[in-house]
Amino acid sequence: MRIGFVIYGSLETRSGGYLYDRKLVAYLRQQGDEVILFSQPWRNYARRILHNFDGAWADAMARARLDILIQDELNHPSLFLRNRDLRTRVPAPIMALVHHLRSDEAHAPPLMPLYRAVEARYLRSVDGFIYNSRSTQASVLSLAGIERPGVVAYPGREAQAPPLSEADIQARAQQPGPLRLLFVGNLIPRKGLHILLDALAHLPSAMAQLTVVGDAALNARYSRHVRAQARRLGLESRIDWRGPVSDAVLHQLYASHHALAVPSQHEGFGIVYLEAMGYGLIAVGSEAGGAGEIIRPGETGLLIPPGDADALATRLWWLHQHRREMGHMGVAARQTWLTHPTWEETAARIRAFLIEMSHASLR
Repeated sequence: MRIGFVIYGSLETRSGGYLYDRKLVAYLRQQGDEVILFSQPWRNYARRILHNFDGAWADAMARARLDILIQDELNHPSLFLRNRDLRTRVPAPIMALVHHLRSDEAHAPPLMPLYRAVEARYLRSVDGFIYNSRSTQASVLSLAGIERPGVVAYPGREAQAPPLSEADIQARAQQPGPLRLLFVGNLIPRKGLHILLDALAHLPSAMAQLTVVGDAALNARYSRHVRAQARRLGLESRIDWRGPVSDAVLHQLYASHHALAVPSQHEGFGIVYLEAMGYGLIAVGSEAGGAGEIIRPGETGLLIPPGDADALATRLWWLHQHRREMGHMGVAARQTWLTHPTWEETAARIRAFLIEMSHASLR
């Protein structure tokens, strides 16, 4: 198949959504498919809407003679008008790959009607969907108000298991000292680091320490805010600010910490939870979105109401006081990881759907 793939910026961008895209593109190419990337520049929301009037960019897709066109749904502001033109010029099904909806994020209330209207129009302009979770599927159906063919394909796990035994996980949980918490995510409001800092301030200083891994450059204003918040709350001595790290360093951090705490306002799925569970870490997330499809509260991790720092502090306190139970939960988290689909299985599921959609369009 000749497959077009629309993204913003570089496929090498470090985030869970781009990791999903990279894994899918790599698999399709391994199967002999030709994947042509169409990259649009990162701009503010208003300037992204102007992409809809970029005729040269649309011409390139029209010339590509595609069998399938995949659009990362993140690009919806650039496509919600353009897709009507593409439908006449690109005789191929248009698939939206949805990681999570902008409309599910918290934004200034005056802007939400605009964001919802633009995103809903985009969703109604495509022929089918690739969803990263059932929660994402439900959000799309609710906002679009229509049904299209689709496939739920959860983000995958690596084929090779991290080198940790159940005994290692149990022993780590019962090591004396403070609870070692890990936050992994870009420093943006949606990931909820400010909620985690508020929760940490509720705990005695000897009870918990935090390592923060994430890119501060994506939202410099928010990054300055959380650093100032940490100073104001007297947390600086309890936080190790790492910034972006290599995969090798990240794996070391997963292996050495007790719990991953990323209390996002919303996650379509939350690949980072799955990655951490491979190392037997307790995953602590929020009830909003798809985190509950991978985290079983009280069994493999913990969930809080979104934005509830008090609830988060209570659960972290419980983990510190119940180390043996935390070890059992870590073992169960690891088992969940072992039974989860691999990236190859996930990508194969998507490719089968793409072939089905391509064949249907020829009938």
